[in-house]
Amino acid sequence: MNNEICIYNATVLTGYSTMNNCAIYIKDNKIIDIYNFKRFNQKQFQDNVQMIDANNAYVASGFVDTHIHGIAGIGADSSDPKDILKMSESLAKYGVTSFIPTLYTSTEENLISSIKAIIKSMGKEKGAKILGIHLEGPFISIDKSGAQSKDYISKVNIDYMKRLIKAAKGNIINMTVAPELKNMRELALFCISENIILQAGHTNATYAQMVEGMNARIMHTTHMFNAMSKMHHRDPGAVGAVFIHPELSCEIIADGIHVNPELIKLLISIKPKDKLVLVTDSLQPTKQISGTLLANNEEVYLDKCFYRKSDNVIAGSALTMIEGVKNLVSFGIDIEQAIKMSSTNPAKIMNLKDIGLIAPGYTADLVIFNKDYNIIKTMINGVFFEEEKI
Repeated sequence: MNNEICIYNATVLTGYSTMNNCAIYIKDNKIIDIYNFKRFNQKQFQDNVQMIDANNAYVASGFVDTHIHGIAGIGADSSDPKDILKMSESLAKYGVTSFIPTLYTSTEENLISSIKAIIKSMGKEKGAKILGIHLEGPFISIDKSGAQSKDYISKVNIDYMKRLIKAAKGNIINMTVAPELKNMRELALFCISENIILQAGHTNATYAQMVEGMNARIMHTTHMFNAMSKMHHRDPGAVGAVFIHPELSCEIIADGIHVNPELIKLLISIKPKDKLVLVTDSLQPTKQISGTLLANNEEVYLDKCFYRKSDNVIAGSALTMIEGVKNLVSFGIDIEQAIKMSSTNPAKIMNLKDIGLIAPGYTADLVIFNKDYNIIKTMINGVFFEEEKI
């Protein structure tokens, strides 16, 4: 491991802007400076600095996936910490440097078992860093359950929430809830005290109920347009609330199936640029090479995204973050905005420090990819993740 690295001849996507013909100097896992071509002089560095020619490839802050259920045949709901660590390694191959394993609604026993496995794996990663846990439920709407099991959806229960927090040792970062549920305000206020970010999703909320949720700091939304009340001219619903209120941020699954690309373009033209977050919502069989495709213990099939075999309901995406970035650009969104959505914005909205930007003082979590959106290298904490395997 070299504690001084210089990546030069790079097209740097800082999270603020694009800098052509630039160099990034890294020391002790931190970004020290970004040089433009006129200031860069390779001779200024001592022999112990590792020099890396990016060959004009893109260099961006590493992708931060805040909603992901699994990859490569491994689910975040596994009770085995070794599986979560394998997820970490797999994700780094796709440019992800940090992620929040997302758990479906399940029995309390299964949820706690999965939570404990994630907690045990934190700090032992060889790939993408595990930031904490995203609970997608259990306090969601039966009417908008989507691929979630209705059997395990729960009424708001603060004692239940306390047990989940205890199992997670305070590492629940975000939680998807339905704002319209009875006693949701009490839960929201409790979660504020526990520094948990609530996001509206799997919700049948009216517009008024969404606004009430905003007043209790439910300010983020889960997989926009999917599993939420639609916009109507007499009641804008959850979808309308996101369009109407610039303060609300939202996730987007950019696989071209979950959301029509034209709607994504419309959303981006309306929302502040820092309120949009690219997520994969990818399932366990994403990039799985062989074997039965299972998600949430149910068999699924792949047709651009995953569908449940039992009823053909969309179960989730087969997207990776680098594919999402590529898709956004192909939809007509500029590369700078795509990188904001995949790195800068999720870090900011989840209150994550020192990641999401290429700027002095930030952690050297970087992804290098070419103009065809193939990953060249992934750097995590200033170290290249198993370069030969990427």
